[in-house]
Order: sequence, then C-alpha cells, then structure tokens
Amino acid sequence: MMRSSATRPPGAARPRRAVKALTASLTGVLVASTMSLVAPAAHAADVPAPTAHYDMSHSATSLLDVSGNGRNASLTGLTDASFADAAGDAVLRFKADGYAALPKGLVTGTDNDFTVEYTVAASSAANSFGWVIGDGVGPWNTTQLGNHIFLSPRSAQGGYTDQVLAAIRVKTGSSNGETRMPAGGGLNPGFTTLTMVGSGNTLTVYRDGSVISTVTHANSLSSIIPSGNVLGYLGRSLYQGDALLRADVSDVKFWDAALTSEQVGASMPTSSQKSSTTAALLRGDVAATMLRSNTSLDNVSSNLNLAASVNGVALSWASSNPAVVSTTGVVSRSITTNTPVTLTATSSLGVLTFDVTVIAPNVSTDLDAISLASRTTENLPLATKGAVNGAAITWTSSNPALVTSTDAAYSAPAVGAADPFRGGGIVARPAYGAGDAKVTLTATATLNGQSAQKSFEVTVAEKGRWAPDAGYAAAYFKSDSDEKIYQAATNGNDFFSFSPVNGGSPVITSTTDTKGLRDPYILRSKDGDKYYMVATDLCISCGTGWGPAQSNGSLKIEVWESTDLVQWTRTNGANEGITINQPEAGMTWAPEAYWDDALQTYVVHFSSRLYADASHTNGNNLHARVFYVLTRDFKTFTYPPTEWQNTGFARIDSTVQKIGDYYYRFTKNEEGGAADGLEAGKDIFLERSKVLTAPTTRSNWNADPETTWQLTDTNMTALETGQQGEGPQIVKLNEGDPNNAGGNGYAFLVDNFGAGGYRAFVTTGDQIASSTQNDRLSRRADWNVRPVGGLPASPRHGSFVSVSQSVLTAMREWSAVKAVSSTTTLTHQGRTATATVAAADRGDVAGTVTFTGEGWTQTVKLDKRTASVEVPATVRSVTARYDGYTDARVTASTSQAVTLGLDLSAAVSNRCVAGKVTQFVTVTNGDTVSADVTVAGAYGSKKLTVAAGKTASATFSTRAQTVDAGTLSVDAVVSGTKDGATSFTVATPPARCN
Repeated sequence: MMRSSATRPPGAARPRRAVKALTASLTGVLVASTMSLVAPAAHAADVPAPTAHYDMSHSATSLLDVSGNGRNASLTGLTDASFADAAGDAVLRFKADGYAALPKGLVTGTDNDFTVEYTVAASSAANSFGWVIGDGVGPWNTTQLGNHIFLSPRSAQGGYTDQVLAAIRVKTGSSNGETRMPAGGGLNPGFTTLTMVGSGNTLTVYRDGSVISTVTHANSLSSIIPSGNVLGYLGRSLYQGDALLRADVSDVKFWDAALTSEQVGASMPTSSQKSSTTAALLRGDVAATMLRSNTSLDNVSSNLNLAASVNGVALSWASSNPAVVSTTGVVSRSITTNTPVTLTATSSLGVLTFDVTVIAPNVSTDLDAISLASRTTENLPLATKGAVNGAAITWTSSNPALVTSTDAAYSAPAVGAADPFRGGGIVARPAYGAGDAKVTLTATATLNGQSAQKSFEVTVAEKGRWAPDAGYAAAYFKSDSDEKIYQAATNGNDFFSFSPVNGGSPVITSTTDTKGLRDPYILRSKDGDKYYMVATDLCISCGTGWGPAQSNGSLKIEVWESTDLVQWTRTNGANEGITINQPEAGMTWAPEAYWDDALQTYVVHFSSRLYADASHTNGNNLHARVFYVLTRDFKTFTYPPTEWQNTGFARIDSTVQKIGDYYYRFTKNEEGGAADGLEAGKDIFLERSKVLTAPTTRSNWNADPETTWQLTDTNMTALETGQQGEGPQIVKLNEGDPNNAGGNGYAFLVDNFGAGGYRAFVTTGDQIASSTQNDRLSRRADWNVRPVGGLPASPRHGSFVSVSQSVLTAMREWSAVKAVSSTTTLTHQGRTATATVAAADRGDVAGTVTFTGEGWTQTVKLDKRTASVEVPATVRSVTARYDGYTDARVTASTSQAVTLGLDLSAAVSNRCVAGKVTQFVTVTNGDTVSADVTVAGAYGSKKLTVAAGKTASATFSTRAQTVDAGTLSVDAVVSGTKDGATSFTVATPPARCN
C-alpha cells in the first residue's frame, strides 16, 4: 500500500491510519494477547528517531523508509500482490517467494549498540530468518557463510520448535562462532512485536515489551557489519539450506543505539493496533479460504471450506441454515430458490460473520461446465456427475462402436477405484491409414426434477504410425541447485549407451509456479503414439528448505505432452501446472502415471503428507503417503486424491510395471530404518497386485494379490550398491537390445541420490514375477548391480522410455521427426499387379499406390503395406509409385517397371494314330488382341495366329509307339508387333500305343 512520508518529521512515532470501524461482520470483542504487554511509559517523543522505519509502504521494487532518512530497502521476488491492506495497515506477506535487502547505514560497527523492532505473525514453524544483519550467503560452518546477527520468529530447530530463535555468529578458526540466545517461548496470538536490543556485550529479546531471552557474548559488531552496500535482509537467511521466510510482517524499525525497556514499550505498535491488523487479515484470509471453486460468497454453488484454523487461529463454525450450508461447508444442491445463509466463525480474536448466498442449481450449468476436446487420441472423460451442482449425467453416442455410451448397469468393483465415467467414453480409434472418424455425444443431466441435454461433436483420431522400438530416451534433473529438465538418448538399441541431447542444455526450464522442476516421468500413451511427462513443482535452489517443501509445498504437478520428445506442449494450454492435490496436503512429490486396463484410464500417483486441515497446524501423522487421481487426457483429473498407500510409515516414489496379469510396484521406504516389515530404510521394496488401485494399509508378505498388494521383496539395492536409493524405475528392454538376450529382459534402476545418480540391474520379467518371501529377487545370485557407465551422467530422479528409430533420430539431431525412406516392389501374376511398400524402420505404411502404364493410371489404397490392381490388356509395362500419406512419416518411392505378357494358356494331349503317338497342342488366347504364337518341342515347332478370345491347335507326329513325359515351350507376341512378349512352358504327358 502506498503512503507518502513527505510530511512526516524525522524521529516521529509511527503514524497509522485510523483503525477502520469493524462492521457487523466482526461482532465480537477483540481480545488482547494473554501475554503481559508493557504499556507505553513515555511519549513517542521520548523514543530516539530510528535510522530506518519500514511500515510496509512500497513503490515498485523498493520497500520505503518512512523515517525520512531515505534508506529504502530493495525487494527481490516481491510484487504488489505481496502486500495487503489490513484495516488501513500495510502488511508484507512473505510466502517464501522473496526478500528485502537492507541498505548500509542502519546499524554501524562503531560500538555494539543497536535495536531492531520487528512486528510479525507466523502460522507455521520453519528454519528461516525474519531479519539478519550481515551478508555472505553460504553453507553452514564455512567462511562463505558471513558473520551475522539474526532472529527467526517461529523456528523449527530442535530445542526451539515454535519458539523465537535468535543468535550472534562470528566465526573464529575451526569454530562456527555461533552464540544462540536461550529459548524464551513463541509468538503471541496474532501479530507480535519482537525487539532485539544490543547493548555492549549483551543481547536482549523482548516479546511485546517483555523480556523473553538474554545472552552475553564476546563478539564485536564491527566483525559483523558488511563492508558493501547491503547491511542484511528481511526474510532471507544467510544459510543457503534455509527457506525464505513465510510470515506476515507489518512493521520494522532500526536504531544504531540501544533502547531502554521503557523506550522499547513506547515505540512498538499498540496491542489494539496489532489486534486490528490481525483481525482484518484473518477475515480476508478466512473469506479466501472459504471459497474453494466458488467465484464469490454472493454466488455459492459448491462446497465451502470452513477450515478449523486459519493463520494458526482456531475457528469454530455455526450456520444460520445448516440444511443449506452445514458447519463443515457442505452446500445443498436440493434448493429451488437462491437462499441467503449467515456463517459465523468464533475465534480467540472475536466473532466473524459471513453472509453467503447459495444459488439454486440450474441443471444446464453442469452441462455448460463440460469441456471435451474437439479431436481426441484418448478415451474421453465423460463426466457422470456435474462439476457445479452435482447433477447426474448420462451419455449416449451416435456410434457406440467408436465411443461407448454410459453403461446403466455399471457396478463398482469390490476393491480399487470405481470407474468415474461408468463405462462411457471408451474410444476405439480407427486404424492407421483409415482416417479420422466423427461422433456425436449427447449428455443428459438430471437434478431436482430438472433435465437438460447438450450434444458435443468429437473427432476420433486414427491411430498413429507404429514402428518397432529401436532405442531409449531419458528425462531427469541434475541436482538441488539445477532443477531443470534434461534429456538423453541412446546411440542405438543398447540401453547402456546414453548421452545428452539438445547439446546438453535443459529441455524445459520453469518460469512459473515454484520455478523448479524435479522428478520428471515420461509415460508412453496406451496406443504408443504420444508421450506424457509429469514433474514435481519444487525449487530447493530458490531457497525452499526441506521442511517447508514437505509442509507447505506445491499442490500442483507440471504436465506436458509430445509426439517426438523434442517439442513439449502443456496439456492445459497454459504456462502453469495443474492443481491435483488438496489444501490439507503438505506437498505433491514424484508424480508418475500408469495405464489401468480395468478402468481404461491413466492412474497418476504421487507422494504427500496430509494434515488435519488446510492450515497445516497439527504435527502428528505426518508420515509421507502415496495418493492417486485418475485422468484420461492429462488435463482433467478426479478430485480429491484417493489415499493409495498409508501404512503409518513413510513411503514415497512408487513406480509400476505390468507383467502378465499382475502390476508390480517398486517403492521407497522413506523411514530411517526398518518399518512395517520393510527391512531397511531409504531403500526400495517390491509389491504385486492384480488391482492397480487397490489400497495398501500394511506391508504384508501374505496379502492376497488378487485384491490388494502383496510384499515380494525388500531392501533391494543398498546391499549391492552400498548407497541409499530412491526414485526406482523399471524399463522393458527392446527386442534386439544386446542386453535382452532372452527376449523378456528388464532394466531396473535406482537413484543413489547421495552418490552420483542412477545404478542399474538387468533382470527378466519371469524373475520379477517369481519373487517371494522365501525366494527373493534381490537375494538371487544373478541380482548384481552393473558397473557405472552407459547411463546419463549424474542424473537425479528421472525416467526412461522406449522410442522408435524416427523419434530416436529426432532426439539425437534435436529436430522435428523426419520421414523414413521406403522401397516399393512390384510383382504380377497374370495381369494382377501387386505393389509392396516397406519402410526403412520396418514400421507401418499407410497411404496410396499409383500404378502407371501406357496411357493408363490407377490409384489404390494400401492395405497392410500392399496394393493390387488388374492391369488392362493394352498395358504391357507397369510401374508402381508409393505416394506417401498425410502424416508425411514415410517418403514416396517408385518401383522398377514390370512387363506384363499376353494372356495365353496352352494344353497338350496325346492320341494314337495308326499305332503311333500324336501330340495335340491347344492354345487359348484370353487377351483382347490377336497373338502370333510359336510352339516348340521335341518333335518340332509350329507357328499359330490365335485371334483374341479364340483357340487354335497344332499337332506333332512322334512316329513312335511310346513317348515319355516332356515339355513344350510357348512364345508369343501381339500379332504384327514385338509387344507383349510372353514365354512359358507346358508339360507333355507320356503315352503308349499298342
């Protein structure tokens, strides 16, 4: 919020806008902190003028110094949206997304006297600095980490959890030089003023005017004050492993002098000012939290989020009409008129009331909310429940053989996920080369006796071109300081021949959300002609600590699609991730996807913590679990996520491979040691089940894999690699890969995250499938980790996938997919000419072949790579040209010319004439032109002219009583020409005359 300081005299007490009257929406009395507050003992004039005063006024990238001294702080990562107006008081809302750099001169090193007054509200604990004097960001206990004094308003450090942590640090020799102040307790409810006073060799911290901690030290401020232009920071730690601050700050002052306790009490904002600011922020945050997918509280049509706590303030709810809006936020869709409801939230800060209007449902609204792709390569997500009002929706298809209708008789399975589409939307794509097909889908919505229909025209894409796999691709990120997506590809059909592509540069760099990309996973579509990639939205290098990454991490996944693994496009058409997790979740890590044959849907699973409420205030049951959502298009996902794995112990990083009738799931035990039957922490275990979405509540060797997940191996990699492992991957090896001698080979990979990346094991599907508690895959003699080499250099938690030769070439050249060459071969049988087209990569060929002869041409569609035609009799020489196809994936090619002869046949019979054998030869001309024919054999030769469609005969006297079997040759041309030359032989039978 902008404020002018032009008329404010130096040293004046902080002016504030008159606190706005709290309307009927805040009907209770705001209570003061239960901690003792020191009432101002002196007038503001008795407080020395501060060297800088930041009341959270800002302009562009400057945090304004309103003391009149002009010492503005420089903002990084913070924008206008980072500032809120709370009943006339500006508040800077640090969300681990930025910080302010303090200018030199606020505090000097001429003596050890200084004061920092800091008014803050923080709802969760984290290892982050509220403010620091000093510079030099670096690793802990190194000289890169500069000397400093800091205060953390709500620490997550052991011994200081949820308490104020403050310290002075001057490194000497091998000592890190840190002197911590004793823990003195946490923040008061709402905004708290924390004041640190340095006086000589004593540091004192006040909380709302009362001393909570003091310590003596032997350091000098002159060893801490930097020589550069930056004195220190607001919201940024010097320790590079700490997160940026996540807290609300309303006021900060600096003095280059030590204030007395009376001056500390007199300077700080009053309890009523802080309570007013707290209440105003709370009201706005509660209102925003309530909305969920509703656009405003005046237009409520879906459930509200009546959180049990917001900003760490506990709330209890009441409703004026629980039948319309319950105290848990459930909104009725059975009303017939718009209905006002008053919701009341009671907290320690008073009573908040919110007037909401629940809109009577219109069944057409649910139909209008449906969005279907105009052209699809996947099964369609035909919603059976309205997204706005929850109307029941059924679908009919104009061509059920192309896209199925909703199945009225559908019943949910006994275990695992139910089909949210109730049998509808399953697509049978036309074959490659058959062309796209159109279908009309009609949705009928029913709600509260209302019914409405809406139709959607959808084009079902023909299947893409198939070609045998000829190599592999990989995607990965590199390190906690390099959170971008890189790719690599093999140099051929050998899994252990990877090298970087795109010149070793990142393929995707995030400019949105957290601005970090980790754990990329590539899935080939069920039909094989598209790839999807999902990735974790997390940026540790941006200053996010591992604690906040798990407690307040992103609820999104980042999603792309591609046909060539070179060009990636967002599935949602926007430069941002897709929210799939719930507000109560702590993070959304390591998303992967797999096709579920039973559901005919992709299952996207990920690891997460789950809190009791959206404010993440509880500290129990926070072990990592695995959840899943369903999707058919990687744009729309079922919600909320379903808990897939929760054994009471931490599990993360699942990956799945179907072998035979079973799904095999490799997962990391995230516990530090053995847990729930798993023998070792930080290592991989294996389970199997026939039901992909079956829930897991324990690790069980004796579980029934027909209905749940059975443990079949544990502690699989560390005994071989000597390292902890995560991010498992399993890849079926291609036919022709030298590592796949038996034809059923798999490469299993584990990310040794602390020691250089992936290591590989080569096994078979039979070996994986046969693993049992008494005969475990990882305990067999042939379970050996391969030597280092052949994989991408130092990859972190990525994925591996098979590719065709054309995709492999595109990746290696980092270009668009190019057409593969073809060869057209022409043969004939009689006057039937057949063209056979072969692609260089042995893949599918679609399109047409054009046959050409003298004055004649005919185009025929390929069927299974061949095309045939009847050649007119007037045509003697034919060529065939493969014309290509609309997808331009195979080049055109032309056959050698083939000469077609006359349509002649001949037969030989024997007769006895005067006791001697005579051969009778009959020549039949089935052609449309006359033929000059020469017949020759052991008993001479004769010439005949056989008219079109006629028969002619010749006789040969053998002058022998007995003749053996033999042959006659027949040679012919078109009468009077040399065209249509035809030659063949005909058998002569044996004969005997007595």
